[in-house]
Amino acid sequence: MKQDFVLPSDTYLLNHSVGRPLKSAESHFKQSYLSPWQDSGREPWQAWLAVITEFQQALGRLFNSSPMQFCPQVNLSSGLTKLIMALPELNENSVVLMSAQDFPSMGFAVQKALPDGATIRYVPEHTDITQIDVWQQHLTADVDLVFVSQAYSNTGQVAPVNDIVKFAKANQTLSIIDVAQSAGVIPLDLTELDADFMIGSSVKWLCGGPGAAYLWLNQKHIERLVPKDVGWFSHENPFEFDIHHFAYHDSALKFWGGTPSVAPYAFASHSIDYFSKLGDKLRKHNQHLIDLLIQHLNEQVVSPHDRNHRSGTAIINPKMGVEAVMAECAQAGISLDARVHGLRVSPHVYNDESDIFKLVGIFR
Repeated sequence: MKQDFVLPSDTYLLNHSVGRPLKSAESHFKQSYLSPWQDSGREPWQAWLAVITEFQQALGRLFNSSPMQFCPQVNLSSGLTKLIMALPELNENSVVLMSAQDFPSMGFAVQKALPDGATIRYVPEHTDITQIDVWQQHLTADVDLVFVSQAYSNTGQVAPVNDIVKFAKANQTLSIIDVAQSAGVIPLDLTELDADFMIGSSVKWLCGGPGAAYLWLNQKHIERLVPKDVGWFSHENPFEFDIHHFAYHDSALKFWGGTPSVAPYAFASHSIDYFSKLGDKLRKHNQHLIDLLIQHLNEQVVSPHDRNHRSGTAIINPKMGVEAVMAECAQAGISLDARVHGLRVSPHVYNDESDIFKLVGIFR
């Protein structure tokens, strides 16, 4: 599928950061966003709002859920803040469980959105979060909300989200799933999972660029939640224009807010639609290429070797040193990055075995 994407001359393995755009993205963006604005004397809002509908529909196909359970958000932090502030169960005595490995922005958002006095507990950083018994140890009966990343960016680990959600339900604990590092590369069926909430973005494996995040609500929560951070697009009829009357939208769009951005969703809806048609092909291809890395680099790959426990990213701690490998990769035209545990390598559907062998050739 290389021919479908705009690829650099370098070997690009930074898909955990930003995925490459589709070649068709530019023409689709012009047609869906620019043309209603440039080529018509009419107000473009109706055409622009159709873009948002397409975005919701694409997400529905990708995650097997009703489009009306998705609400666009500018980023995950904003969506998480709105959600936390709208949960009536949370008060000064509440306990929220997260992992110390979660992306820091998620921790920041939870800290500031929770009522004063509420407590955040962390699954310790060096525990094996791929194991359900680790989560069960910390997911005690007094936890009101558990926040779970499906995949963790610095370790290449995958949390057992299905088992965690089942255990949380047994404890009457609400669950939020973060798919920022997994959407597209790790299939997720929201109808089967039946979590309470999900947040995600489009910038990484979905190749949709920044600014097109989303919040998903389980149907049972939509009617009962009353977000505080609202605007005219949270209204059941945004074009009513009566300042004395506000009624929440009857879908997840009640979490939308004020005048929306549209351009990011024009890019993202097109890209998400593309990946929603691939099924698990991206996952299988990605895992095959990671298997090759493990085969040739063995113990230097410090992220999970078991497919059931690993994300789309391999973490490599090279014997010759991170800085030396980074320098040689830069010279060889191989794009990757490094974090605390080593180099991060994330092969996409447009990468192939030659990319992996090129990287392997750097090691000695």
